[in-house]
Amino acid sequence: MSIKSKVNSIRRRLMQNITRNIGSAHFSKGGDITKVNVTRILISRPNPRLGNQLLMTPLLQEVVATFPNCKIDLFVNGNAAPSIFQGYEHINKIIRLPRKPFKELIKYVKGWMAIKAYNYDIVINVVKNSSSGRLSAQFANADFKFFGDDVDNLAAKHTDYDHIAKYPVYNFRHYLQVLGFPENNKPVPSLNLKLSTDELVNAKNTLQEIVKNDKKTLCIFTFATGDKCYKNNWWQPFYNQLKERFPEYNIVEVLPVENVSQINFEAPSFYSKDIREIAAFIANTELFVGADSGMMHLASASLSTTVGLFCVTNEKMYTPYGNGSFAINTNTTTIEEAVTLIEDAISKKKKTAN
Repeated sequence: MSIKSKVNSIRRRLMQNITRNIGSAHFSKGGDITKVNVTRILISRPNPRLGNQLLMTPLLQEVVATFPNCKIDLFVNGNAAPSIFQGYEHINKIIRLPRKPFKELIKYVKGWMAIKAYNYDIVINVVKNSSSGRLSAQFANADFKFFGDDVDNLAAKHTDYDHIAKYPVYNFRHYLQVLGFPENNKPVPSLNLKLSTDELVNAKNTLQEIVKNDKKTLCIFTFATGDKCYKNNWWQPFYNQLKERFPEYNIVEVLPVENVSQINFEAPSFYSKDIREIAAFIANTELFVGADSGMMHLASASLSTTVGLFCVTNEKMYTPYGNGSFAINTNTTTIEEAVTLIEDAISKKKKTAN
């Protein structure tokens, strides 16, 4: 671990200890929210990672479904949010903290002050372990504040409660039920980038220019950060197996911003720095395969069938779901077995389509 990583790790632990008891009661004020005309909501997830922001989209859909007349402000970090949430018409304002606060201290302070400028009906901190999220929920003005702490009985009730996109939804439903709303047992919404028809059509044309045939396409992404990245000695045999077992399909590689390939660019490839273009491209393919990463969550949010490869991170927390998506733990699954699971998933899609 680098010195920078060690410092960040120590900083996170320190801030988590300091903020652990902030908002532990869940609600800052009493009252009957069922009698309140909820029109303004703040959702806080000040983390710059693509995947972590995409994992907010199920909660956003849940909030909008519950309060269809509301306007939502987002308190986030980094520059990706405007692209990620542009399809959500209920978003009123995106308050962005700079990724490097000490280099942009004035902008950082202005971001924090911006959440103090309004009186919200509800403030939601998405992730319990986010120190900045907890502080922002405490700092904001609102009658009802949800701080995102685990609710013991929910873990027993929902086997998928550990999932980082699902437990905020389960918690939100729980808080509302405590405040007088009826119980909600609907399936948790999937990740959704809300791609437009024009975006999908343009990406379909781009895919056609690459493959130049009418066959369906499998999409692979061979990169990830750190230990999550599978090396060439895994990807090359896997790619060879895909070619052998799926001769009736195209196989196209989506390249990372680093423009590297673990199969040495053997497959036709697509490159873009625009996350919505990438998602729309993946949405036009039959199935996506990639390691746990922001790109995996982007594929899931494109509503494509997404197969996530896991060898380090906790698949219960991050597994892609919805649209036939699933995770493969490569510590316990061989390449041949993984390809068989993909065959089964494609077979199920064919049966459903028929």
